[in-house]
Amino acid sequence: MSLFAAYPGGLERGGYQAAFDEMFAETGTLTARPHYHALYERVKGLSDDEFNRRVSLADATLMNQGITFTVYGDALGVERTFPVDLIPRILPADEWDRIERGLTQRINALNLFLRDLYSEDPQILKDNIIPRDLIETASHYRRAFVGCPAPKNLYVHICGTDLIRDHAGDWCVLEDNLRTPSGVSYVLENRLILTRVFPQLFAAQNIRPVDHYTTALLGNLRALSSRSQCTVVLLTPGVYNSAYFEHAFLAQQMGIELVQGRDLFVESDNCVYMKTTHGAQRVDVIYRRIDDDFLDPEIFRKESSLGVPGLMRAYAAGNVALANTVGTGVADDKVVYRYVPEIIRYYLDQDAILPNVPTYCAWEEKEREYILGNLDKLVVKSANESGGYGMLIGPQATAFERSQFADKIRAEPRNFLAQPVVELSTAPCYVAGKGIVPRRVDLRPYILSGPSGVTIIPGGLTRVALKEGSYVVNSSQGGGSKDTWVLDKVRPPMRQSLGGMTQSLGEGGMSQQMGEMRQSLGQPPGLAAEEPPMDAALRDEPETKPNQTQSQTQGGMHS
Repeated sequence: MSLFAAYPGGLERGGYQAAFDEMFAETGTLTARPHYHALYERVKGLSDDEFNRRVSLADATLMNQGITFTVYGDALGVERTFPVDLIPRILPADEWDRIERGLTQRINALNLFLRDLYSEDPQILKDNIIPRDLIETASHYRRAFVGCPAPKNLYVHICGTDLIRDHAGDWCVLEDNLRTPSGVSYVLENRLILTRVFPQLFAAQNIRPVDHYTTALLGNLRALSSRSQCTVVLLTPGVYNSAYFEHAFLAQQMGIELVQGRDLFVESDNCVYMKTTHGAQRVDVIYRRIDDDFLDPEIFRKESSLGVPGLMRAYAAGNVALANTVGTGVADDKVVYRYVPEIIRYYLDQDAILPNVPTYCAWEEKEREYILGNLDKLVVKSANESGGYGMLIGPQATAFERSQFADKIRAEPRNFLAQPVVELSTAPCYVAGKGIVPRRVDLRPYILSGPSGVTIIPGGLTRVALKEGSYVVNSSQGGGSKDTWVLDKVRPPMRQSLGGMTQSLGEGGMSQQMGEMRQSLGQPPGLAAEEPPMDAALRDEPETKPNQTQSQTQGGMHS
């Protein structure tokens, strides 16, 4: 029996009939969209046992490599693997082009907005495009840093913007994540797993690579410093943070030090230094994965032991750059989100390429009354919560839960907004014991903004609401993820990927690049890099040994 046999029934059980289906143009007959045809034919030919074996080995790979996250308050355990569904999401080239243009437009406008907002005389507030009170009451607005210039006039260096499709298949922006966006490590690891689970299929598709992300990020971080020999570090809260795996992964991939607050100190010259076995070493750029409130106990939370005393003095003096900059969270505010189309129009004189979801703000009296009168039809969110917390999905809530939320809205109208329930698109997901069934998905692309322009990783993280009928894709709420394949318009020559470096086969110079890569990873030039073994059961064709070209294409280098 086909793995897809349960798919039609799953549409009805989960209430997905009105959703746009990513794989199927016609769900009744399971007619695959053209860009999904090869994947559909390959997967439906697998037995349940074959697919289960691949799932088990992928899960073991995640655990063995420490690809986990922490759910705070979970009594069953501290760490768990981030579930990876092995059926990738596929986006055609023309569709991605529009997404890429829309995200580039959005990040450029938000950087201009933050530069203006933290100037001595913000023009956007003078022109009343956004109410001044809305900004000044935002939780993450940092009045103390008005007039403090950001290196290269860039405020947001890394952004994760959440996109969804509506019932018609049109893309729109659900929210922006500009403080410390997480999840990109899962994008890179998901791709590694998929190239091993379906290597033949992957090699046959024309899929844009994602492994240049850390190279581009490191280049942007270095460009923030005016010193030619600069030191970049990644500042983490420590091993008990939910995203610690990602912090360690990115630091390792970029070849920079992973530090905690106690590893850094500020001298009387207002420069930041790192403790090393060879003495103090000056730090020029900090990729911080700590929220503003914990960065410096001299300015923010005095009880914080996670930050660096004096860090803000060094930052204000221009002696250290922070990515992302202090105060970017004001643009992360879900109420400010409502005004992003106006922000784009104000600074760029353009209409937004990617529209927002219609949004009602409770701080406006008429809209508050509409929200309170329609709680059973709306999704209500807290302005500064994340991870699926502080949210009410009206149609799925009880009368008591809606009443409780109504009281919260009346007490703090500034901190709540509401949106109509958007029927998220669905994609096929494998569920043990059921086969392949539909589940709701969103998409978080990762945008890098640097002095030389904007770089967007093709695809990003597709997050999956694994619970049947659920709209919540967050990992802390039981969500999972998928690899996202963006197809190229023209098939390039066969390439070998080496940790973000790509070279066409047969052009020469491969030995030199291998030597440089080994040196950058701390290996002697003559020592072969280790690679996780590819279990025969993870191969697309278990009985067939891949030829040399296939092995080169699939393998890459992973450390």
